[in-house]
Amino acid sequence: MRREYDGGGLRLGEEVLSTSTQTQYHVTYRSGDLRISGRMAVPTGPGPFPTVVLAHGYIDPAYYVNGQGMTRERAWFADRGYVALHVDYRNHAESDVDERADQRLRLGYTEDVINAVQALRQWDGPVDDGRVALVGRSMGGGVVYNALTVRPGLVDAGVVFAPVSSDTVDNFDRWTRGDPGSERIIAAYGDPARPRNAAFWAATSPRSYFGRVTEPVLIHHGTSDDTCPIGWSRATARAMRTDGVEVTLAVYEGEEHAFGPQFLDSMERTDRFLRQHFA
Repeated sequence: MRREYDGGGLRLGEEVLSTSTQTQYHVTYRSGDLRISGRMAVPTGPGPFPTVVLAHGYIDPAYYVNGQGMTRERAWFADRGYVALHVDYRNHAESDVDERADQRLRLGYTEDVINAVQALRQWDGPVDDGRVALVGRSMGGGVVYNALTVRPGLVDAGVVFAPVSSDTVDNFDRWTRGDPGSERIIAAYGDPARPRNAAFWAATSPRSYFGRVTEPVLIHHGTSDDTCPIGWSRATARAMRTDGVEVTLAVYEGEEHAFGPQFLDSMERTDRFLRQHFA
């Protein structure tokens, strides 16, 4: 929250897809001292266009490739007249390396998303500065929660699909504890299972700062999600309402983590939500 953000230098690289409705490019931009790669879809036409920054879910950086993780969302948004910038994050694809990213609980991904918004607003392209939103899936949902709490007013709305918990301890216990590197984290910050370390771990959780959030939030979650339990999103929505956030929890009966049968329904709902709050 105290950090200065100066994202910029957005550059369009190779054209990777062209249709009658959109063109997609490999892009890079600056996030602090790092260069971050990504992929951007630009609708056909003069613009300016509403814009979304996409924060993808966890994919092992060793196997991740540029633009992976929210391919269908990027194309869907551009087909409907949105600029869509998909962030690769540091240590992914052609992005620069941050050796301490995991030990810093991947908070650098939040920096990269905030700086992506700033880079878009500095870019001499068809972005409508008054209509910008963050959209995240799974781990990327947690990145969106972080960005909304760190920089209230940065964007106009936030949307998350099947997000991780807004309590960092839930995520640590489910995926990190016992993995290689987890002992380094515990050595640095203390085991979250011990009460004496509770204050630190609460301070790393976006839920502790929901009172700072000024944007409306839409949460999509399926009842059959066995990766990120829907109970996490119910708890997040309750905490947001308690802190005065305008939040909508959309529940999809029988839908799993990746959203299959009800993907289009969830995207149409997202479009209505964004256009309502962009107006």
